[in-house]
Amino acid sequence: MTRTAGIAVVTGTGTGVGKTVATAALAAAARAAGLAVAVVKPAQTGVAPDEPGDVHEVRRLAGGEVTGVEVARYPEPLAPSAAARRAGLPAVRPRAVVAAVQDLADRSDLVLVEGAGGLLVPFDAEGSTLADLALLMRSPVVVVTSAELGTLNHTALTTQALRVRGLRCPGLVIGSWPAEPGAAEECNREDLPVVAEVPVLGVIPERAAGLPPEVFRASAPEWVGAALHAVLDTFPESAGGGRDEGR
Repeated sequence: MTRTAGIAVVTGTGTGVGKTVATAALAAAARAAGLAVAVVKPAQTGVAPDEPGDVHEVRRLAGGEVTGVEVARYPEPLAPSAAARRAGLPAVRPRAVVAAVQDLADRSDLVLVEGAGGLLVPFDAEGSTLADLALLMRSPVVVVTSAELGTLNHTALTTQALRVRGLRCPGLVIGSWPAEPGAAEECNREDLPVVAEVPVLGVIPERAAGLPPEVFRASAPEWVGAALHAVLDTFPESAGGGRDEGR
């Protein structure tokens, strides 16, 4: 038995916690397992039209075999709703994202949907969020968090928001683990599963994005392999082989 194609959302406890590098690591680990992977960014903000965004970074680190789609892009580094409003551009709509994701899911074993900012950052004037998108897709949500002071509260609030909406969270990924962790980082790593009520399933070393891509790809299964398997375990089983079999 193998798992059917599935969709997973990657969110963070805030901006700058390492969502993109965690998404790249999950994609690289999935590729190492022989899965066909796609990555979707519903709304890229803070990037000019001709500049590389998060999808480009994921593909640079995880490999060009990863399919990448950016649904909307806005130049100012703001929440998607505000960025769209100030740019005079249409806001991204969750159902448009779902359509793009489903198209990729028909051709992939795993689709990773990387949010912007945190779980409840608004996409549009109606207040649609990444949580609403996950509900529409019935997808598990991986939470990327930090090891720094303040992370316990931010992480607990995020996982609580998932639970009250009936969304599944397989676990946490620490997006940047220091080479020389102090007491705060060590204690937070120990306490995160307690306050969040889900396990820490991945730890990515700081400055991982600066590694040569081939080193990043080789290391990704060690960093986030448990998180990947927890995500795959939420998908239903089906008979037959994976998409890479016979290729």
